[in-house]
Amino acid sequence: MEEIHKRILQRNRINLVRDLDPSSLYDGLLEKGIFTQDMIDEIKSAGTRRDQARKLVQDLETRGSRAFAMLLLCLEETDQHGLAELLQRAAPAVQIWPAAPNQVVDLPVVRPLPLSLCTDVEQQGKDNVPIYPIQKPSPSPSPERENTLTRPPGRTRRDSIQSYKMDASPCGHCLIINNVEFEPDSELSNRKGSNIDCDKLEKRFKALNFIVEVRTNLKQRQIKHALSALSKKDHSQCDCCVVIMLSHGTEVSHNRFPGAVYGVDGQHVPVQLITNYLNGQHCPSLQGKPKLFFIQACGGGERDTGFEVSPDEVEPSIGGADNQTDAIPMSSSSDSLSLSDEVDARATLPTPSDILVSYSTFPGYVSWRNTQSGSWYVETLDQVLEQNAATDDLVTMLMMVNDEVSQNSAKGLYKQMPGSFNFLRKLLHFQTHA
Repeated sequence: MEEIHKRILQRNRINLVRDLDPSSLYDGLLEKGIFTQDMIDEIKSAGTRRDQARKLVQDLETRGSRAFAMLLLCLEETDQHGLAELLQRAAPAVQIWPAAPNQVVDLPVVRPLPLSLCTDVEQQGKDNVPIYPIQKPSPSPSPERENTLTRPPGRTRRDSIQSYKMDASPCGHCLIINNVEFEPDSELSNRKGSNIDCDKLEKRFKALNFIVEVRTNLKQRQIKHALSALSKKDHSQCDCCVVIMLSHGTEVSHNRFPGAVYGVDGQHVPVQLITNYLNGQHCPSLQGKPKLFFIQACGGGERDTGFEVSPDEVEPSIGGADNQTDAIPMSSSSDSLSLSDEVDARATLPTPSDILVSYSTFPGYVSWRNTQSGSWYVETLDQVLEQNAATDDLVTMLMMVNDEVSQNSAKGLYKQMPGSFNFLRKLLHFQTHA
């Protein structure tokens, strides 16, 4: 599929997922050679109408240059004129010429769009490139056959990125560890505003059909015990597992996942060790299932002052005097490979597949928290999940979070850049009631 047509589908995905009737399109797309029966059956197995619509749109992007035009044609044939018009307006270069009464017209093909330095949709649309019917098509291999010809021997063909199964009820367990009040000997300040984060995430993941357990003010030993208890649960009837850490943090040596979070006693637990509790070796019932970790904590002590960009590249920043960091005075981002941290590097993750670790900030830098409204990262994550979970996959939503948080500014000066270490093998769509 042409990149311009892929972008049109992506921009209109919310409307397509909400309004598309995929079942009415299956016969047409099968007849026109866009999908095989196996592909149709896989889409049908995705679950609800919305899930089927989402997967159909995603798979279309992999089905060659004719797929977009055939989608428009099938939408017209099944009286889904509103969606056809929506997509047609965005791609005026693609025209579907209806057949005259009683006239048999062979399947149309899309002529390549003219090359241009400009990729703007409207400017591309000025070049009116219609789809011409082929009067006498020469025999050509089907999409299934084309892929077979170029596939290396013995290699399994994949038509698209698959999605994780996420229809169990409940979907899975979610453990939230919220450290707010730290012991005086720890020399760590209390994290005012963290309870706001905790309440938001508890409600959000309950709405996503997770069993949520909240643990407050845990010492290092208690954090490890809570994670161990989670790993010993039977997750065989669940599809996913989530761990959320709200605490102070610092930078430590690592060989896969950076950072560490603090217990209220001032002793830290490396993120690498946290993920290790749920890997395939220590938690067999989660093998092949997504394990998600959200870390609201500093990755170190450095403060990012950002860099200048043109005014039209960013929206106005927000932030004020109530912003605090989750860093600690003695953390040192320049000493991440020191011998004193060597012990932390011994916690390893044999197989990191199906794991995603989302950090509130770039490794080595502080993470900002507003004492009145909670942390920038959690507030944005909650909003993005609320607004987009019904239509978008997790990785796409985390990019939205990255973009939103990067617009903020603490005390008019400091910036923050979230990010993630993604070892997922498939797309992940949360359950929603929409």
